[in-house]
Order: sequence, then structure tokens, then C-alpha cells
Amino acid sequence: MRRRTTTRFQGLQGFFREYTQGLESRDLKRLFDRDAAHAYAVLTREHSQDLEPKKGLKRFFFRAKLAFLGLSYKLSPARRALFAFSLLAFVLGLLSEPKVLYRASQVRITLQFSPFWFAVSLGGMVFLLALELVDRVRVRDELEVARELQAELLPRELPAVPGYVYAHSYRTANEVGGDFYDLTRLPDGRVALMVADASGHGMAAGLVMAIANATLHTALDLDPDPERVLAMLNRTLCRTGNRRTFMSAFYALLDPVSGEMEYVCAGHPFPLLRRQGGRTEELGCGGYPLGLRDPVAMTRGTITVAPGDLLLLYTDGLPEALDAQGAAAFGYERIHAAFQLGGAPQQVHDNLLHSFDAHVGDEPLLDDLTLVVIGRTDPHP
Repeated sequence: MRRRTTTRFQGLQGFFREYTQGLESRDLKRLFDRDAAHAYAVLTREHSQDLEPKKGLKRFFFRAKLAFLGLSYKLSPARRALFAFSLLAFVLGLLSEPKVLYRASQVRITLQFSPFWFAVSLGGMVFLLALELVDRVRVRDELEVARELQAELLPRELPAVPGYVYAHSYRTANEVGGDFYDLTRLPDGRVALMVADASGHGMAAGLVMAIANATLHTALDLDPDPERVLAMLNRTLCRTGNRRTFMSAFYALLDPVSGEMEYVCAGHPFPLLRRQGGRTEELGCGGYPLGLRDPVAMTRGTITVAPGDLLLLYTDGLPEALDAQGAAAFGYERIHAAFQLGGAPQQVHDNLLHSFDAHVGDEPLLDDLTLVVIGRTDPHP
């Protein structure tokens, strides 16, 4: 008997460890702090047109009404009815009183209806939660397939170019991201380089990224000229999307022998070029993102990448990332400071990511992040 009790206790301990695996106190704090506020904002954004009372019970009931409407109208009609019935059963459980079924001189039999209605309410909520979780699992599986397909579109390794070395990384805020980068060697020996960022993140941004990938390679086959490539991409986005579907992009055409590089920056964060002596230059002069209107004005720039120079390309997920308190962005100053230290491309890349990780801490990414560092070594043979 004692051995059986010990075995059961050990089994319960094992189940508890497995059930709570990965749970940390900061996750619980975030659950009731930032996650709860974010959930309320998402649920009530379509029902918050009325002015909120400043304080008191009116404010509490106003927010409760918005939360109820937000939860209800995010459900299908059938599940909405189940949700309302479960809440009604909970209220009936609170209001129910004991009913006397039999009373004698020394015997009194009563029936309490509250447990029944509470059980109905709990059962309805658990059933509704199970249905929503099944839908979420299905969506997660579909997103996993989309993530794998998107990973095939991104370069795992950049093609080797004599005299040049690279370091690059890609992080997504969701399963599917909207950042895109590519380096392609053309038949004439030149190198086409592009870094882009679709509006938003998630599935919609991932679809824009896939369109950009297909359009880029078609445009490179026709004419790799910077203005022509981005003009074609702009027309494609204008025809297939809407005003919320746009993309910032930096595209460059590099002659690896001479180091001459022609580029166009369309609403993208300016890449940085660090000269061997330590001077840093920004590549770009503003402009509209692609997909907002057709035609779009573009300004071509030309620069020479000399031996010992470093080129840094990134998306806005780097400078706009917030710290754990949500108060301060990583900022362009930190990017300039880390890049100014110089070094090999991999060292510069790792220093930037180390500074970035120290800034955001354990907070999840709010936007996709792409980082590419290119360095020219000895003169091209």
C-alpha cells in the first residue's frame, strides 16, 4: 500500500513537471500585464466608438460591455450562441436558491440548483475553448507550411563572389514574415542585391514578400537596371494589392570587379557604407515605398565599394524594436555606434545582434528583422 502511494505521488510529480514545463514567472507577469491589455485592445477596437467614462462603476461596466461584444462578435453565430448560453447559465447559478423538496419534524431535504448551472456554464465554456483551440491548431499547421515555403524563397547561403564576404540573418515576428532579401549573380558577372520590407507582418506580409520574390527574378531576366526592376515591382504591387499593400525596398547592382554600385532606395531605411578609414556614409535620399502609386519617382545613386569597405543593409525591425518596458526604441544611434567599430562582416553582424538582444531582452519581436553585412576584402583578381 505504501509503495503504491509513493508511486502515485511520483506520477503526480512527473505530470506536474511536464504540465508546467517552460513556465516562468515573467511569462505569468506578461500574461496579466501586456498580453491582457493587448487582448482587450484587439477585441474592442471595432466597438469602442463611444466615449469611455472616466472612472467608477460606469467605466467598469462600459469596459465589460465592450469585452463581451468583442468576444462575441469574433465567434461564429453558433459559437456566439453557446457563449451567451454559458454566461446565462453562470448567472442562473449565482441567482439560484436552495429549493425545499421535503420537510418533516426532524428531516429536511433541499436541492441546490447552483452546482448544476455552474456545471453547465463550465462545460459550455470548455467545449467552446476546445473548438477554438482546434481551429487555432489547424491555422498553426497551415502557417507552418507557409513558413517552410517562405524559407525556400530566402537564400540559405549567399552565392560566393570573389573578393567579398557576407554575414546575414533573418527573424520573423510571426510564423510568416514580410521581410525579403536576395543576392543574385547575373550572367554578365554583376551582382543584384535587394533588401525589402512588406507592410505589416504575418500572412498578408508574407504573400507580398512572395510576390516580390517572383517579380524580382522575372525583372532580372528582362533588365537588371535598378530603376526598371523597382518600376516593375511597383506596377505589380499596385495591380495586385490595395493601399495597405506596399513595400519599402533597397535595390543595388554591383560590379564586383570595379566595386561600382548603382542603387535605388524606395522608402527603405538607408543602408550604411563604412569606409576603410572609418567614415560612414548613408546610401539613399528618401522616396515613396513601392505599391502606393504608379508611376513612382525614383532617384538613382552611384558609389564605389573599395577594398576594406563594409556595407550594412537592414529593415526597420532593427531600429524600431522596443525594450522590455516598451519605452525606448533600439534607434539608429546604436546601429551607427555598433557599425562604426568595424571588423569582419561576421563580427559586425554578431555585435549588432548582441546589442539588439540586450536591448529587447526576452520580449518577443513586434516586427520582422533582416540584417545583411557585406565586406570587400582584397582587390578583385
